[in-house]
Formats: sequence, C-alpha cells, structure tokens
Amino acid sequence: MSVQERKERERAGRERLIVATARELAEQQGWDAVTTRRLAERIEYSQPVLYSHFRGKREIIGAVALEGAAEMAAALRAAASAAHGPHARVITLARAYLDFAERNPAVYDAMFQLDGGLAFAREDTPEPLKDAFGALLESLAEVAGDGVHPALFTEVFWAALHGLATLTRAGRLPPADAERRLELLVDRLAKI
Repeated sequence: MSVQERKERERAGRERLIVATARELAEQQGWDAVTTRRLAERIEYSQPVLYSHFRGKREIIGAVALEGAAEMAAALRAAASAAHGPHARVITLARAYLDFAERNPAVYDAMFQLDGGLAFAREDTPEPLKDAFGALLESLAEVAGDGVHPALFTEVFWAALHGLATLTRAGRLPPADAERRLELLVDRLAKI
C-alpha cells in the first residue's frame, strides 16, 4: 500500500468517525448538542482536523442525512421484498418508513428537518437521496392508479408518511390509533 493510499484510508476513517460521533451525540442529546468543539473533543482530534473534513455543522448534518438515506433505502427495500402482493408490500413499506423515523429521530431530522445543504427534487440531488425516493417509488408505482404519474403519487404518499412520523413523534396523534391510520392511508390513497 502506498503512502497516499494509507493517508486516504485514514482520512476516510476519520470522516466516518466524525459522522458516527455526530450521529451518536445527536441521538443521545439532540442536534443542539452537536458542536464542532464537542465533536473534536469526543473524537480526540483538533477542531482544525475536523474542519479539514467538514466546513461546519451544516455539512456534518448533510453527511448524516446521506448516510441515513442509504440506510432507509436498504430498510425499505428489505421490507418490501419480504412482503407478498401489492397491499402487503405497501403496508410493510409504510411500516418500515415509520419504524426508521421512530428508531432514528436525529438521523430523520438530519434528512428532512434540518439544513444539511442538500438539494432535494433537483438534478443535483445527491444519489443517496434519489435512491431513498427510488426505494419508495419501486413499491408505490404499481399502486398509483390509472392516469396518476407514479413519481407524483410517491411524493404524496411520502408526504403523508412524513406527516404521520412527525406528528406521532411530537405527541400530536394518539399512539393507540397508529395502525388504523396506516391502514387508512394505504386503503384510501393506494389503488390496490
């Protein structure tokens, strides 16, 4: 291995450590607790080293969001592939989405609530974000209904899931009705 390859590997390792530490701190104490000073202390590198990887907290949030999008895409595909038939696939997909949001609140916030400097719904949207949307589209396209553009249907379904995830987490919806809400969403919105 050349010196250059070793340095690149070490740099990638530091970057993964920064992102993992930011994510862990955010999940434990919220995003307000994530500062470059605290991250530098936790990873035992100086702030200039941290800044050599990320220009600031915004880019760190973006990196967490991209990592989360890749994880969400994998979780959605795994859930959908285990289900048989369109109705079961959509219900399972929706549950997987809501479960991901519940299990990873700080990552979910990085993906959809905080400014990570990432472009959505544009040509320059990063690939992990496009892939997460694609994971939804793969299962939802078949239930969009006649004359409905599958991507548009997916956007509306995703917006409904995001609303359920956000309102549930904020304690605005009674938890006892979570399954009934999910069934209603799938039965009324998807043409199954």
